[in-house]
Amino acid sequence: MATACTSGHFLSRFIDPEPAKCSISAPPISYRQSIHFFHHKYQSCSLSMNGCRGDPKTPIGTIETRTFPTVPSPALAMDTLNSAIYQLKSDPPPFTSGIIRLQVPIQQQIQAIDWLHAQHQHQHHQLLLPRCFFSARTPTATDSHLFNGNGHISTPQTHNLVSVAGVGSAVFFRRIHPFSYSDWKSIKRFLSNKCPLIRAYGAIRFDARSNISQEWKGFGSFYFMVPQVELDELEGSSMLATTVAWDNSLSWTWEMAIDELQATMSQVSAIVVKLRKEVPRTYILSNNHIPSKTCWDLAVNRALQLIDRSNSALIKVVLARSSRVVTTTDIDPTTWLACLQVEGKNAYQFCLQPPNAPAFIGNTPEQLFHRKCLRINSEALAGTRGRGGSTTLDLEVELDLLSSPKDHLEFTIVRESIRKKLEAVCNGVVVEPKKAIRKLPRVQHLYAQLAGRLRSEDDEFDILASLHPSPAVCGFPTEEARLFIAETEVFDRGMYAGPVGWFGGGESEFAVGIRSALVEKGLGALIYAGTGIVEGSNPSLEWDELELKISQFTKLLKLEVPLHQKLIT
Repeated sequence: MATACTSGHFLSRFIDPEPAKCSISAPPISYRQSIHFFHHKYQSCSLSMNGCRGDPKTPIGTIETRTFPTVPSPALAMDTLNSAIYQLKSDPPPFTSGIIRLQVPIQQQIQAIDWLHAQHQHQHHQLLLPRCFFSARTPTATDSHLFNGNGHISTPQTHNLVSVAGVGSAVFFRRIHPFSYSDWKSIKRFLSNKCPLIRAYGAIRFDARSNISQEWKGFGSFYFMVPQVELDELEGSSMLATTVAWDNSLSWTWEMAIDELQATMSQVSAIVVKLRKEVPRTYILSNNHIPSKTCWDLAVNRALQLIDRSNSALIKVVLARSSRVVTTTDIDPTTWLACLQVEGKNAYQFCLQPPNAPAFIGNTPEQLFHRKCLRINSEALAGTRGRGGSTTLDLEVELDLLSSPKDHLEFTIVRESIRKKLEAVCNGVVVEPKKAIRKLPRVQHLYAQLAGRLRSEDDEFDILASLHPSPAVCGFPTEEARLFIAETEVFDRGMYAGPVGWFGGGESEFAVGIRSALVEKGLGALIYAGTGIVEGSNPSLEWDELELKISQFTKLLKLEVPLHQKLIT
C-alpha cells in the first residue's frame, strides 16, 4: 500500500505535457499480435454512402423531420412509414443532397432491445445489416442537477428518450486514419438542432494508430451510422422512424437511397416478442486469457518498477486483458446485452455492429462527456471494490475504498486530469461531488462529477480529443502510459476503452467503452477488462479485479463442460 505521504508526492506531479491534438490518435507503435478469432473477412457496407468522403464545408440541401399521427402498434407504424416512403418516391425533393427522417409515435412502450432482437431473428439477407443500440443510465439522486444521458430531458421532441435501436445505415462514417476535425465536421454536416433525433451512433478506437487486427477490421479507426430504421423507446411510449440520406457528389443519388430504404424496410419485422433476460444454458469450452497470469504479473511488476524510478514521469498505467471465450452453443449479442440490462442501473448499454462484422457490446458505468448546447458534463471514475453480501459488509467495503491511499491516488489522478482538460475549453468548471461512491450491482467505485460551459460548440471536438484517453483507461501522463501499453500489450484493444456514443445537432453523449466484449454468433466472444497500476498495486489483486469486472459476462455462462461430457466427446 502506498502511504499518504507518497501519494502527496505523486499528486504534485500533475502536469500532463501532452500537446493539443488535431486528431484522436497516438504515436505509431510497434506491431501488435493479432488474435485470429473471427476468420472470415468483413466488408464495408456497399448499400449506403460513406459521409467522410464528402466536402465537410459544403452544406447538404435539406435536413428535415416529418412526424405522422400516433398509432397503437408497430405494425400500423410500419404501414404509415411504407406509405410515406412510397409518396416520397413519387414526389422526390428538389435537392442534390439531404437527409429526411420520417417518424411515427406509437402509443405503447416497446423495449428497444426487444425490437432489435426481432430484426436480427428476421433477417435472411446475405449481407448482415449494420445495427446499433444505445441506452442511457438510470438517473440517480446525485445526478439530478446534471444531465443524465441519452437526451434524457423533457422537451417536446425528445420525450424522455430511454434507449435507441437501429438497423441499416442511411449514411455511415468510417476511415482507417485517426478520427479528425474534418471527420467530425463531415458527421455534423448531416445533423441539425432542428432535428434532434437525427443522430450518428458509433465508436472510436482506443489507439487509432495501432495496427487493426482481423476481428476489428470492420470498424476501421472509427465507425458511426445514422440508422435507416430505428425504434426509439420513450418513457411510456415509443417511436418508429426511417431516415433516408443522399448526396449526388458521393455518387449516392436520391433514387439509390430510397430504393435501399425500401429494401431494408422489407426486412424489418413488425412483430416484437418480449425477450427473456436469460442466456440459453451453455458451457465454456475454452477460456484463454491474453496475457496469461504469469505474463500479467511480469507486466505489472515492470510497470511498478518504471513508476518507482526517480527519472520516470509515469505515475499510473492501465493494463488490460482480453479473454477469448468459446462456448458449446452460440452467444447471441442481443440476448447477452438484454441480460446485461438487468444489471444496467447506473450504466450505459451499447451495441455497435458494422455490416458483416462482430458486435461490440457493453455495460459501462463511465461517462466520457455529455454536451447539451454549450453545457458539458463529465465524470471521474476509478478505484474498484466488490459489493458486500449484506448492508453492513457493503458499508465496510465502501469505507475501505474511501480510506485507501492507493485508490485515492488513482482516483485523484483521473479527476484532476479531467478537470484541467475541461478548464482548457470551458468557463467555470465545477466539481461536485469531489469524491463519492458509485454503487453498481456487482462493484463500487470512487467517482466525481464535473460540469462546465463550452466557449463554442466547435469546442466539442477538442473535448472529445482531449478527454480520450483519460487516465481511467490509459494512465498518467498520457503519452508515457500509452507508450507503455503499446510496448506491453500483445492484443488489439480495438474499440474497447474508446469513446462510444452519439453525435446530435445540439447535443451529444459518449461513454467509455469498458466492461465490454466483441461477440458473434457461432464464434464466441472476446471479453475485455483493465485495471489501473499505481504505486502500491499488487499483481494478484489486480488480476482478481479483472475477474470481478468481467463477472457480469461470465456469470451468464457455466465455467466448464461437465467431466462426463468431456469423456463422451
